Amino acid sequence: MTTALPRRLLAEFAGTALLVTAVVGSGIMAATLSPGDVGLQLMQNSVATAFALGALILIFGPVSGAHLNPVVSAADWFLGRRAGTGLTGRDLAGYTAAQVLGAIGGSVLANLMFDLAAVDFSGRQRSAGNLWLGEVVATAGLILLVFALARSGRAPVAPAAVGAYIGAAYWFTSSTSFANPAVTIGRAFTDTFAGIAPASVPGFVLAQLVGLTVGAGLLLALYPDAGQAADQVVVPPDDATVAHAHDRRPRTSRQKGS
Repeated sequence: MTTALPRRLLAEFAGTALLVTAVVGSGIMAATLSPGDVGLQLMQNSVATAFALGALILIFGPVSGAHLNPVVSAADWFLGRRAGTGLTGRDLAGYTAAQVLGAIGGSVLANLMFDLAAVDFSGRQRSAGNLWLGEVVATAGLILLVFALARSGRAPVAPAAVGAYIGAAYWFTSSTSFANPAVTIGRAFTDTFAGIAPASVPGFVLAQLVGLTVGAGLLLALYPDAGQAADQVVVPPDDATVAHAHDRRPRTSRQKGS
């Protein structure tokens, strides 16, 4: 028995919405509590995001795989095609739509929580070659991490590992590591610390897609059989064991026929 697609899409929508709420909300709070100290603001924003991401993977992973990111979903589809694992094309389209809509909703929710206009497009320009290079690096590293963990059977550490990577990448990349097309689009809807100007969104998304290509290529070079584990992305083996005991196959990154 597999998890129905509507439930998985709801998990991706809600999880991505809460992720962007955490990113934007912590940015607003950081700017309020530490005015004039951008370094401290970034630290507060990155720590809150890292912890929130880890918690959200724990909550939504057993339902949808907690991709919360179109490039993770696209990699899951691509790597699993030859092995008959991972997302189907239909699933990928649904996941991407749910993630983008959730990200926009998350920005609106954060704005409203802090008594701001529900939608206020950002004026923060982030268009430069060095920033795009930062997005390539951040996204490629994320793809390598997520699928290397799945392939090596270390999915239980994914919440901590992915949260730690994103938290660290805030600091070691020039772009502060968006690494997520849905989150990038969502953050255009808030003119706050975490915002990005709508005109800067296409460049970031294109760089993230390049990072996806680089990450998937490196993954296949290092782990040629990585596609075999596409159904185990960020879903703890313990869940799989329980499901097997009840003659149920766990569903994360989606087999065909759901």
